[in-house]
Amino acid sequence: MEVDCIPFRKTGYFSQLICDYLDQKEELKPFYNRFPLLENFESQILEKQKNYNPSHRSVLVESLKSQYKGFNVSETTQENIDLLLKDTTFTVVTGHQLNLFTGPLYFLYKIVSTINLVSELREKHPDFNFVPVYWMAAEDHDFDEINFFNFEGQKVQWNVDASGAVGRLKMDGLDSVFKTWTNKLGNSIQAERLKELFQKSYLESGNLAKATRFLVNELFGQHGLVIVDGDDSELKRLMIPFAQKDIFENIPFKSVSESIGQLEKISPNYKIQVNPREINYFYLEEGLRERIVEGDGVFKVNNTEIVFTTNELRDELTKYPERFSPNVIARPLYQEVILPNLCYIGGGGELAYWLELKSYFDELDVTFPMLLLRNSALLMTQKQADKVRKLQLNSSDLFMKQHSFINKKIREVSNIDIDFGPQKKYLEEQFQSLYELAKNTDPTFLGAVKAQEVKQKKGLDTLEKRLLKAQKRKLKDHVVRMAELQNELFPNQSLQERQANFSQLYLEMGEDLIPQLMASLKPLDSCFSILRY
Repeated sequence: MEVDCIPFRKTGYFSQLICDYLDQKEELKPFYNRFPLLENFESQILEKQKNYNPSHRSVLVESLKSQYKGFNVSETTQENIDLLLKDTTFTVVTGHQLNLFTGPLYFLYKIVSTINLVSELREKHPDFNFVPVYWMAAEDHDFDEINFFNFEGQKVQWNVDASGAVGRLKMDGLDSVFKTWTNKLGNSIQAERLKELFQKSYLESGNLAKATRFLVNELFGQHGLVIVDGDDSELKRLMIPFAQKDIFENIPFKSVSESIGQLEKISPNYKIQVNPREINYFYLEEGLRERIVEGDGVFKVNNTEIVFTTNELRDELTKYPERFSPNVIARPLYQEVILPNLCYIGGGGELAYWLELKSYFDELDVTFPMLLLRNSALLMTQKQADKVRKLQLNSSDLFMKQHSFINKKIREVSNIDIDFGPQKKYLEEQFQSLYELAKNTDPTFLGAVKAQEVKQKKGLDTLEKRLLKAQKRKLKDHVVRMAELQNELFPNQSLQERQANFSQLYLEMGEDLIPQLMASLKPLDSCFSILRY
């Protein structure tokens, strides 16, 4: 693949908070531990090695062996699981929901970023071992966020009544989804492979967590990826003391709320991604995942008749930790307690809420991981790249809102000048003389002069818009081709990676897709990649 790169800030698709973080803005430094530069990892390794409980390694490895029972484990993945027993082994983690058939394309980019960073760390620090990890968000309960993927502009959706943790969902109804979708695939070698992947993942697995493990293992197992399901009783047993601090002392609610207030003071444009609750745990049973709330001296499970006294809830947590499910605030801490982790790789929204959490980690003496924005990419065919060249477009132009994108290009290709900026500037200079004249003659005329200036500027704006509209009609073919190209590359006026599913690209590239992504995406480059294939 040929690769171009543009700064994240110039795309217009990333928040001010994330752009400021990538620029290492001084005011944001208290909200993270170390910036993800290759030279900073040695200090992170030493800190995590000192602060990570070594007894957690054996629990982690035994749980992983149990979770992988019945799956075809690659030699590389098995080696990585065994390496986790050593105190010189560390992880790089990404996490994601259990989206149907991986969901949006960026799911692949997350994992590719993780595997590629591990490769760089191994080369830089040969005395240590590094393991890429995908943490499955198996306990999420928002089924509507994960029950579909987009294929060639159409939604492929799994419709079934669902409640509780999505990882435990049975595969009811997916046979009809399979039939509907595969009718669109054709009979190429790549199409047959996609059909096989879907069938073995979703029609031959017991639940959604197992289906996702099978699929991701098929796609990335040869690269040594280790898949962790946090919905595990033995792993959650390690979480008990931290859950107690949350449920009975409300520590994250206090510390995260304070961090949010500090972030808002830095800039009113920083969008707060998540807000903490007094208790950041759900009660989890089959078909049930509801918030635990405190009131009237007791603890209740929302929308149920389940009630605990303080002592009863402490006892429940100790005996049945698997019944307690961390929310978006508590889950990152759970992950970092379980894993000897150095770095979390996520999207802009994820990093935004991680930046709220450092003081919470500090208070509980858990090492805060480095935060790396995952790779983002726009993939275009050579044919599309040729269209970009023929239309004399810059890659960065494609990221503009379509109205601005077309107007900018029309001005560039037009044989007349439709930028009235100079005329407006000249008009302002002329009115300055009139302001001076009015001020020295009769100051009450200043308002009339201002009104006349506004009127004439408005007239120029109207004329400029009419001329631009006329040029669009004149250059209609050019406008149509530009709009069609942008719509191909930015479906629904959104980033391709947030809309398309990997299956579309797999139909064209087959088994070369993931190797080419791995060869092209550099996790520490900190820019948006444009890949031509």
